Amino acid sequence: METPDNEKFRDSIATINKEGKRSWIYPKKPNGKLYEYRKVVSYGLLAFLFAAPFIKINGNQFLLFNILERRFNIFGFPFWPQDFHLFVISMIIGVIFITFFTVAFGRIFCGWICPQTIFLEMVFRRIEFWIEGDRGKQIKLDKQPWNAEKIRKRLLKWLIFLVISFLIANIFLAYLIGSDSVIQYVAEGPSEHLSTLFPLGIFTAVFYFVFAWFREQVCIIACPYGRLQGVLLDKKSIVVAYDHKRGEAENGRKKWRNGEDREALGYGDCIDCAQCVHVCPTGIDIRNGTQLECVNCTACIDECDSIMEKVGLEKGLIRYASEAEIENKEPFKLTARMKGYIAVLIILIGVLTGMLFLRNDVEARVLRLPGQLFEHKENNIISNVFTYKLVNKTSQEIDDVAFKLRQYKGTIKLVSTKDNFTVPAQGIAEGTLFIEINKSELKGDKNKLMIEVYSHDKLIETTTVNFLGPRSYN
Repeated sequence: METPDNEKFRDSIATINKEGKRSWIYPKKPNGKLYEYRKVVSYGLLAFLFAAPFIKINGNQFLLFNILERRFNIFGFPFWPQDFHLFVISMIIGVIFITFFTVAFGRIFCGWICPQTIFLEMVFRRIEFWIEGDRGKQIKLDKQPWNAEKIRKRLLKWLIFLVISFLIANIFLAYLIGSDSVIQYVAEGPSEHLSTLFPLGIFTAVFYFVFAWFREQVCIIACPYGRLQGVLLDKKSIVVAYDHKRGEAENGRKKWRNGEDREALGYGDCIDCAQCVHVCPTGIDIRNGTQLECVNCTACIDECDSIMEKVGLEKGLIRYASEAEIENKEPFKLTARMKGYIAVLIILIGVLTGMLFLRNDVEARVLRLPGQLFEHKENNIISNVFTYKLVNKTSQEIDDVAFKLRQYKGTIKLVSTKDNFTVPAQGIAEGTLFIEINKSELKGDKNKLMIEVYSHDKLIETTTVNFLGPRSYN
Protein backbone atom coordinates (compact mmCIF):
# COMPACT_ATOMS: atom_id res chain seq x y z
CA MET A 1 0.00 0.00 0.00
CA GLU A 2 1.50 3.33 -1.05
CA THR A 3 2.13 5.94 1.61
CA PRO A 4 0.01 9.11 1.20
CA ASP A 5 1.98 12.20 0.12
CA ASN A 6 1.28 13.99 3.39
CA GLU A 7 2.73 11.07 5.36
CA LYS A 8 5.85 10.32 3.28
CA PHE A 9 8.03 12.31 5.68
CA ARG A 10 7.60 9.45 8.14
CA ASP A 11 9.38 7.05 5.78
CA SER A 12 12.78 8.63 6.41
CA ILE A 13 14.73 10.56 9.04
CA ALA A 14 16.67 13.79 8.62
CA THR A 15 20.02 12.29 9.65
CA ILE A 16 20.06 9.69 6.84
CA ASN A 17 20.10 10.63 3.14
CA LYS A 18 18.60 8.66 0.24
CA GLU A 19 21.82 6.68 -0.21
CA GLY A 20 21.68 5.57 3.43
CA LYS A 21 24.65 7.69 4.48
CA ARG A 22 24.89 10.13 7.38
CA SER A 23 23.29 13.48 6.63
CA TRP A 24 24.81 16.12 8.91
CA ILE A 25 22.39 18.51 10.60
CA TYR A 26 23.37 22.18 10.93
CA PRO A 27 20.79 23.68 13.30
CA LYS A 28 20.47 27.42 13.52
CA LYS A 29 21.52 28.95 16.83
CA PRO A 30 18.34 29.16 18.95
CA ASN A 31 17.29 32.33 20.66
CA GLY A 32 14.25 33.41 22.63
CA LYS A 33 12.44 33.39 25.95
CA LEU A 34 12.05 29.62 26.28
CA TYR A 35 15.68 29.09 25.28
CA GLU A 36 16.76 31.38 28.11
CA TYR A 37 14.62 29.37 30.53
CA ARG A 38 16.19 26.17 29.21
CA LYS A 39 19.66 27.60 29.81
CA VAL A 40 18.84 28.31 33.45
CA VAL A 41 17.44 24.80 33.94
CA SER A 42 20.28 23.16 32.02
CA TYR A 43 23.15 24.89 33.80
CA GLY A 44 21.47 24.26 37.15
CA LEU A 45 21.26 20.55 36.32
CA LEU A 46 24.86 20.54 35.06
CA ALA A 47 26.03 22.11 38.31
CA PHE A 48 24.12 19.42 40.21
CA LEU A 49 25.54 16.65 38.00
CA PHE A 50 29.12 17.78 38.58
CA ALA A 51 28.65 18.48 42.30
CA ALA A 52 26.56 15.46 43.36
CA PRO A 53 29.45 12.96 43.66
CA PHE A 54 31.30 15.38 45.95
CA ILE A 55 28.35 16.21 48.23
CA LYS A 56 28.15 14.09 51.36
CA ILE A 57 25.32 13.63 53.85
CA ASN A 58 26.30 12.02 57.14
CA GLY A 59 29.49 10.89 55.45
CA ASN A 60 27.63 9.22 52.56
CA GLN A 61 28.17 10.34 48.97
CA PHE A 62 24.98 11.99 47.73
CA LEU A 63 24.75 9.75 44.64
CA LEU A 64 26.80 6.58 44.19
CA PHE A 65 26.27 3.62 41.87
CA ASN A 66 29.14 1.28 42.69
CA ILE A 67 28.04 -1.81 40.78
CA LEU A 68 31.25 -3.79 41.35
CA GLU A 69 31.06 -3.53 45.15
CA ARG A 70 27.23 -3.50 45.10
CA ARG A 71 27.03 -0.22 47.01
CA PHE A 72 24.51 2.43 46.10
CA ASN A 73 23.74 5.82 47.64
CA ILE A 74 20.54 7.59 46.64
CA PHE A 75 20.22 11.15 48.00
CA GLY A 76 22.63 10.24 50.80
CA PHE A 77 20.82 7.04 51.78
CA PRO A 78 23.14 4.00 51.45
CA PHE A 79 21.62 0.92 49.82
CA TRP A 80 23.25 -2.49 50.18
CA PRO A 81 22.40 -5.76 48.41
CA GLN A 82 20.12 -6.46 51.39
CA ASP A 83 18.19 -3.28 50.43
CA PHE A 84 17.76 -4.30 46.81
CA HIS A 85 13.97 -4.29 47.15
CA LEU A 86 14.10 -0.60 48.13
CA PHE A 87 16.30 0.19 45.14
CA VAL A 88 13.89 -1.64 42.82
CA ILE A 89 10.89 0.27 44.20
CA SER A 90 12.79 3.55 43.72
CA MET A 91 13.52 2.66 40.09
CA ILE A 92 9.87 1.67 39.49
CA ILE A 93 8.74 5.01 40.93
CA GLY A 94 11.13 6.79 38.57
CA VAL A 95 9.88 4.88 35.52
CA ILE A 96 6.22 5.46 36.37
CA PHE A 97 6.85 9.15 37.02
CA ILE A 98 8.53 9.59 33.62
CA THR A 99 5.71 7.59 32.01
CA PHE A 100 3.07 9.81 33.64
CA PHE A 101 4.99 12.93 32.65
CA THR A 102 5.15 11.70 29.04
CA VAL A 103 1.43 10.93 28.92
CA ALA A 104 0.67 14.42 30.25
CA PHE A 105 3.40 16.58 28.67
CA GLY A 106 4.99 14.54 25.90
CA ARG A 107 8.75 14.29 25.51
CA ILE A 108 9.47 17.38 27.59
CA PHE A 109 11.96 15.35 29.67
CA CYS A 110 14.16 14.94 26.58
CA GLY A 111 14.23 18.64 25.76
CA TRP A 112 14.67 20.07 29.24
CA ILE A 113 16.19 17.45 31.59
CA CYS A 114 17.92 14.68 29.63
CA PRO A 115 21.75 14.85 30.10
CA GLN A 116 22.27 13.94 26.42
CA THR A 117 20.29 16.98 25.26
CA ILE A 118 21.77 19.31 27.87
CA PHE A 119 25.38 18.41 27.06
CA LEU A 120 24.82 18.47 23.29
CA GLU A 121 22.75 21.66 23.02
CA MET A 122 24.05 23.69 25.96
CA VAL A 123 27.73 22.72 25.91
CA PHE A 124 29.04 21.15 22.70
CA ARG A 125 26.86 22.98 20.17
CA ARG A 126 27.40 26.32 21.89
CA ILE A 127 31.16 25.76 21.60
CA GLU A 128 30.61 24.90 17.94
CA PHE A 129 28.65 28.13 17.40
CA TRP A 130 31.45 30.06 19.11
CA ILE A 131 34.23 28.56 16.97
CA GLU A 132 32.56 27.92 13.60
CA GLY A 133 29.67 30.38 13.63
CA ASP A 134 25.95 29.90 12.98
CA ARG A 135 24.24 27.53 10.54
CA GLY A 136 25.30 29.27 7.32
CA LYS A 137 28.93 29.62 8.33
CA GLN A 138 29.10 25.98 9.43
CA ILE A 139 27.73 24.78 6.08
CA LYS A 140 30.23 27.01 4.24
CA LEU A 141 33.13 25.79 6.41
CA ASP A 142 32.17 22.16 5.84
CA LYS A 143 32.15 22.60 2.04
CA GLN A 144 35.41 24.55 1.74
CA PRO A 145 38.75 22.73 1.22
CA TRP A 146 41.05 21.91 4.12
CA ASN A 147 42.83 25.25 4.29
CA ALA A 148 44.49 26.87 7.31
CA GLU A 149 41.21 28.34 8.62
CA LYS A 150 39.31 25.05 8.47
CA ILE A 151 42.16 23.06 10.06
CA ARG A 152 42.57 25.61 12.86
CA LYS A 153 38.85 25.72 13.70
CA ARG A 154 38.32 21.98 13.50
CA LEU A 155 41.40 21.10 15.59
CA LEU A 156 40.43 23.68 18.23
CA LYS A 157 36.86 22.34 18.36
CA TRP A 158 37.93 18.71 18.53
CA LEU A 159 40.51 19.45 21.24
CA ILE A 160 37.95 21.25 23.41
CA PHE A 161 35.44 18.43 22.83
CA LEU A 162 38.06 15.89 23.91
CA VAL A 163 38.92 17.81 27.10
CA ILE A 164 35.24 18.13 28.05
CA SER A 165 34.66 14.43 27.28
CA PHE A 166 37.58 13.54 29.56
CA LEU A 167 36.11 15.72 32.32
CA ILE A 168 32.68 14.09 31.92
CA ALA A 169 34.32 10.64 32.05
CA ASN A 170 35.98 11.53 35.38
CA ILE A 171 32.66 12.69 36.82
CA PHE A 172 30.99 9.53 35.54
CA LEU A 173 33.74 7.49 37.22
CA ALA A 174 33.11 9.36 40.48
CA TYR A 175 29.52 8.10 40.41
CA LEU A 176 30.75 4.52 39.90
CA ILE A 177 33.70 4.17 42.28
CA GLY A 178 33.26 7.16 44.58
CA SER A 179 34.61 10.71 44.49
CA ASP A 180 37.17 9.98 47.23
CA SER A 181 38.74 7.25 45.08
CA VAL A 182 38.85 9.50 42.00
CA ILE A 183 40.50 12.34 43.96
CA GLN A 184 43.02 9.86 45.37
CA TYR A 185 43.81 8.48 41.90
CA VAL A 186 44.31 11.99 40.51
CA ALA A 187 46.60 12.94 43.41
CA GLU A 188 48.70 9.79 43.09
CA GLY A 189 48.98 10.05 39.30
CA PRO A 190 47.79 7.85 36.44
CA SER A 191 50.92 5.64 36.49
CA GLU A 192 49.84 4.29 39.88
CA HIS A 193 46.38 3.31 38.64
CA LEU A 194 46.75 2.03 35.08
CA SER A 195 43.84 -0.39 35.59
CA THR A 196 41.54 2.62 36.13
CA LEU A 197 43.09 4.69 33.34
CA PHE A 198 41.98 2.15 30.72
CA PRO A 199 38.21 2.32 31.48
CA LEU A 200 38.57 6.10 31.86
CA GLY A 201 39.93 6.21 28.32
CA ILE A 202 37.00 4.10 27.09
CA PHE A 203 34.47 6.41 28.77
CA THR A 204 36.22 9.45 27.25
CA ALA A 205 36.13 7.89 23.77
CA VAL A 206 32.43 7.00 24.13
CA PHE A 207 31.45 10.51 25.25
CA TYR A 208 33.57 12.08 22.50
CA PHE A 209 32.00 9.82 19.87
CA VAL A 210 28.46 10.61 21.09
CA PHE A 211 28.83 14.39 21.28
CA ALA A 212 31.24 14.97 18.40
CA TRP A 213 29.71 12.63 15.81
CA PHE A 214 26.68 10.52 16.80
CA ARG A 215 24.86 13.47 18.41
CA GLU A 216 21.11 13.73 17.77
CA GLN A 217 21.05 10.15 16.49
CA VAL A 218 21.12 9.05 20.13
CA CYS A 219 17.64 10.56 20.51
CA ILE A 220 16.40 9.41 17.10
CA ILE A 221 17.89 5.92 16.81
CA ALA A 222 19.37 4.66 20.08
CA CYS A 223 17.15 5.99 22.88
CA PRO A 224 14.33 3.57 23.78
CA TYR A 225 12.38 6.36 25.48
CA GLY A 226 11.89 8.07 22.12
CA ARG A 227 10.23 4.91 20.80
CA LEU A 228 8.14 4.57 23.94
CA GLN A 229 6.54 7.97 23.54
CA GLY A 230 4.68 6.80 20.44
CA VAL A 231 2.81 4.34 22.65
CA LEU A 232 2.21 6.76 25.52
CA LEU A 233 1.06 9.90 23.72
CA ASP A 234 -2.57 10.54 22.90
CA LYS A 235 -4.63 13.44 21.58
CA LYS A 236 -4.77 15.06 25.02
CA SER A 237 -1.00 15.04 25.67
CA ILE A 238 0.63 18.47 25.77
CA VAL A 239 3.43 18.57 23.17
CA VAL A 240 5.26 21.12 21.04
CA ALA A 241 2.64 21.45 18.31
CA TYR A 242 2.01 23.45 15.16
CA ASP A 243 -1.48 24.97 15.00
CA HIS A 244 -2.28 23.72 11.50
CA LYS A 245 -5.79 25.20 11.54
CA ARG A 246 -4.43 28.70 12.00
CA GLY A 247 -1.27 28.13 9.98
CA GLU A 248 -2.88 26.55 6.91
CA ALA A 249 -6.39 28.06 6.87
CA GLU A 250 -8.23 27.19 3.63
CA ASN A 251 -5.49 27.57 1.01
CA GLY A 252 -2.43 26.52 2.99
CA ARG A 253 0.76 28.42 3.81
CA LYS A 254 2.29 31.14 1.64
CA LYS A 255 5.41 33.33 1.60
CA TRP A 256 5.02 36.75 3.22
CA ARG A 257 4.26 39.79 1.08
CA ASN A 258 3.92 43.26 2.54
CA GLY A 259 0.47 44.74 2.22
CA GLU A 260 -1.17 41.46 1.22
CA ASP A 261 -4.48 40.55 2.90
CA ARG A 262 -3.71 36.91 3.69
CA GLU A 263 -7.00 36.32 5.48
CA ALA A 264 -9.06 37.53 2.52
CA LEU A 265 -7.04 35.31 0.18
CA GLY A 266 -7.61 32.29 2.45
CA TYR A 267 -3.97 31.77 3.44
CA GLY A 268 -2.89 30.80 6.93
CA ASP A 269 -0.47 32.59 9.24
CA CYS A 270 2.45 30.30 8.34
CA ILE A 271 4.63 32.29 5.94
CA ASP A 272 6.63 29.18 4.93
CA CYS A 273 9.96 30.69 6.01
CA ALA A 274 11.25 27.25 7.14
CA GLN A 275 13.02 28.81 10.13
CA CYS A 276 11.38 26.25 12.44
CA VAL A 277 13.07 23.54 10.34
CA HIS A 278 16.46 25.25 10.28
CA VAL A 279 16.54 25.71 14.07
CA CYS A 280 15.44 22.14 14.87
CA PRO A 281 18.33 20.11 16.38
CA THR A 282 16.92 16.86 14.94
CA GLY A 283 16.12 18.30 11.50
CA ILE A 284 12.35 17.75 11.43
CA ASP A 285 9.54 19.94 10.15
CA ILE A 286 7.21 20.43 13.11
CA ARG A 287 4.47 21.47 10.67
CA ASN A 288 4.10 17.81 9.70
CA GLY A 289 2.73 17.07 13.18
CA THR A 290 4.01 15.08 16.17
CA GLN A 291 7.03 13.02 15.19
CA LEU A 292 9.31 10.48 16.81
CA GLU A 293 12.35 12.72 16.38
CA CYS A 294 10.87 15.72 18.23
CA VAL A 295 12.49 16.16 21.66
CA ASN A 296 10.26 19.09 22.69
CA CYS A 297 13.23 21.45 22.96
CA THR A 298 11.01 24.48 22.10
CA ALA A 299 13.59 25.99 19.70
CA CYS A 300 10.91 26.11 16.98
CA ILE A 301 8.51 27.91 19.33
CA ASP A 302 11.00 30.71 19.98
CA GLU A 303 11.92 30.99 16.30
CA CYS A 304 8.32 31.07 15.10
CA ASP A 305 7.33 33.63 17.74
CA SER A 306 10.22 35.81 16.56
CA ILE A 307 9.03 35.60 12.93
CA MET A 308 5.41 36.27 13.88
CA GLU A 309 6.48 39.34 15.81
CA LYS A 310 8.45 40.67 12.82
CA VAL A 311 5.53 40.32 10.39
CA GLY A 312 2.95 41.59 12.88
CA LEU A 313 1.03 38.36 13.42
CA GLU A 314 -0.04 36.79 16.70
CA LYS A 315 2.50 34.59 18.46
CA GLY A 316 1.77 30.98 19.36
CA LEU A 317 1.51 29.45 15.89
CA ILE A 318 3.85 26.81 17.32
CA ARG A 319 3.31 26.30 21.03
CA TYR A 320 2.78 23.82 23.83
CA ALA A 321 -0.65 22.38 23.07
CA SER A 322 -2.53 19.13 22.69
CA GLU A 323 -4.06 17.89 19.47
CA ALA A 324 -7.47 18.08 21.15
CA GLU A 325 -6.88 21.75 21.96
CA ILE A 326 -5.91 22.62 18.39
CA GLU A 327 -8.74 20.63 16.81
CA ASN A 328 -11.56 21.25 19.29
CA LYS A 329 -10.31 23.96 21.70
CA GLU A 330 -10.40 21.46 24.57
CA PRO A 331 -8.51 22.67 27.67
CA PHE A 332 -6.00 20.37 29.33
CA LYS A 333 -7.37 18.14 32.08
CA LEU A 334 -6.33 14.97 33.84
CA THR A 335 -7.56 11.87 32.04
CA ALA A 336 -8.46 8.58 33.72
CA ARG A 337 -5.10 7.16 32.65
CA MET A 338 -3.21 10.07 34.22
CA LYS A 339 -5.19 9.70 37.44
CA GLY A 340 -4.32 6.00 37.49
CA TYR A 341 -0.61 6.79 37.21
CA ILE A 342 -0.91 9.36 40.00
CA ALA A 343 -2.66 6.84 42.26
CA VAL A 344 0.04 4.20 41.64
CA LEU A 345 2.76 6.79 42.31
CA ILE A 346 1.18 7.84 45.61
CA ILE A 347 0.90 4.22 46.74
CA LEU A 348 4.49 3.35 45.78
CA ILE A 349 5.92 6.50 47.34
CA GLY A 350 3.98 5.72 50.54
CA VAL A 351 5.31 2.15 50.57
CA LEU A 352 8.89 3.33 49.97
CA THR A 353 8.63 5.99 52.67
CA GLY A 354 7.35 3.44 55.19
CA MET A 355 10.12 1.00 54.32
CA LEU A 356 12.77 3.71 54.68
CA PHE A 357 11.48 4.62 58.14
CA LEU A 358 11.46 0.95 59.18
CA ARG A 359 14.91 0.30 57.73
CA ASN A 360 17.64 -0.29 60.33
CA ASP A 361 21.13 1.17 60.15
CA VAL A 362 22.49 -2.27 61.01
CA GLU A 363 21.37 -5.55 59.51
CA ALA A 364 22.23 -8.82 61.25
CA ARG A 365 22.03 -12.28 59.77
CA VAL A 366 22.84 -15.46 61.69
CA LEU A 367 22.75 -18.75 59.77
CA ARG A 368 23.43 -22.36 60.68
CA LEU A 369 26.78 -23.66 59.50
CA PRO A 370 25.93 -26.00 56.59
CA GLY A 371 26.02 -29.71 57.43
CA GLN A 372 26.35 -29.21 61.18
CA LEU A 373 23.91 -30.64 63.74
CA PHE A 374 23.92 -30.09 67.49
CA GLU A 375 26.71 -31.23 69.81
CA HIS A 376 26.20 -32.83 73.21
CA LYS A 377 28.59 -31.34 75.80
CA GLU A 378 29.17 -32.02 79.48
CA ASN A 379 26.71 -30.85 82.13
CA ASN A 380 23.81 -31.57 79.76
CA ILE A 381 24.73 -28.63 77.44
CA ILE A 382 23.59 -28.62 73.82
CA SER A 383 25.74 -26.61 71.40
CA ASN A 384 24.97 -25.35 67.87
CA VAL A 385 27.41 -23.59 65.53
CA PHE A 386 26.37 -20.62 63.35
CA THR A 387 27.89 -18.01 61.05
CA TYR A 388 27.01 -14.35 61.50
CA LYS A 389 27.21 -11.28 59.28
CA LEU A 390 26.58 -7.70 60.41
CA VAL A 391 26.20 -4.96 57.80
CA ASN A 392 26.82 -1.40 58.96
CA LYS A 393 24.93 0.97 56.62
CA THR A 394 26.13 4.14 58.37
CA SER A 395 29.28 6.24 57.89
CA GLN A 396 30.28 5.70 61.55
CA GLU A 397 31.85 2.55 62.93
CA ILE A 398 29.82 0.65 65.50
CA ASP A 399 31.95 -0.59 68.40
CA ASP A 400 31.47 -2.69 71.49
CA VAL A 401 29.05 -4.99 69.64
CA ALA A 402 27.80 -8.08 71.52
CA PHE A 403 25.18 -10.81 71.07
CA LYS A 404 22.65 -11.80 73.72
CA LEU A 405 19.85 -14.38 73.87
CA ARG A 406 16.28 -13.35 74.55
CA GLN A 407 13.96 -15.66 76.59
CA TYR A 408 16.35 -18.62 76.68
CA LYS A 409 19.12 -18.93 79.25
CA GLY A 410 22.36 -19.77 77.52
CA THR A 411 25.65 -18.39 76.28
CA ILE A 412 26.94 -17.13 72.95
CA LYS A 413 30.66 -17.67 72.28
CA LEU A 414 32.40 -16.05 69.32
CA VAL A 415 35.18 -17.89 67.51
CA SER A 416 38.57 -16.20 66.93
CA THR A 417 37.48 -12.90 68.44
CA LYS A 418 36.47 -11.31 71.69
CA ASP A 419 32.87 -11.34 72.87
CA ASN A 420 32.70 -7.65 71.91
CA PHE A 421 33.83 -6.45 68.48
CA THR A 422 33.57 -3.52 66.04
CA VAL A 423 31.70 -3.22 62.74
CA PRO A 424 33.52 -0.79 60.39
CA ALA A 425 31.76 2.20 58.85
CA GLN A 426 29.85 1.15 55.72
CA GLY A 427 31.43 -2.25 56.21
CA ILE A 428 30.74 -5.82 57.21
CA ALA A 429 31.74 -7.88 60.25
CA GLU A 430 31.38 -11.63 59.94
CA GLY A 431 32.51 -14.76 61.72
CA THR A 432 31.43 -17.89 63.55
CA LEU A 433 29.70 -18.32 66.91
CA PHE A 434 28.50 -21.11 69.18
CA ILE A 435 25.23 -21.01 71.09
CA GLU A 436 25.11 -23.25 74.18
CA ILE A 437 21.87 -23.98 76.05
CA ASN A 438 21.06 -26.45 78.79
CA LYS A 439 18.94 -29.32 77.50
CA SER A 440 16.32 -28.66 80.16
CA GLU A 441 15.62 -25.24 78.56
CA LEU A 442 14.77 -26.76 75.20
CA LYS A 443 11.22 -27.56 74.10
CA GLY A 444 11.94 -30.15 71.42
CA ASP A 445 14.32 -30.79 68.56
CA LYS A 446 13.71 -27.37 66.96
CA ASN A 447 13.69 -24.18 69.00
CA LYS A 448 13.32 -20.68 67.62
CA LEU A 449 15.78 -18.33 69.31
CA MET A 450 15.75 -14.56 69.28
CA ILE A 451 19.26 -13.07 69.18
CA GLU A 452 19.71 -9.44 70.19
CA VAL A 453 22.58 -7.30 68.94
CA TYR A 454 23.84 -4.62 71.32
CA SER A 455 26.30 -1.74 71.04
CA HIS A 456 27.31 -0.23 74.37
CA ASP A 457 24.35 -2.01 75.96
CA LYS A 458 21.99 -0.37 73.44
CA LEU A 459 19.81 -2.73 71.37
CA ILE A 460 20.46 -2.03 67.69
CA GLU A 461 19.07 -5.10 65.90
CA THR A 462 17.40 -8.47 66.44
CA THR A 463 17.38 -11.67 64.39
CA THR A 464 16.09 -15.22 64.78
CA VAL A 465 17.65 -18.67 64.32
CA ASN A 466 16.53 -22.26 64.66
CA PHE A 467 18.38 -24.11 67.42
CA LEU A 468 18.55 -27.90 67.07
CA GLY A 469 18.44 -30.26 70.03
CA PRO A 470 17.85 -33.96 70.72
CA ARG A 471 14.36 -35.19 69.97
CA SER A 472 12.38 -35.86 73.13
CA TYR A 473 10.28 -39.04 73.39
CA ASN A 474 7.33 -39.13 75.74
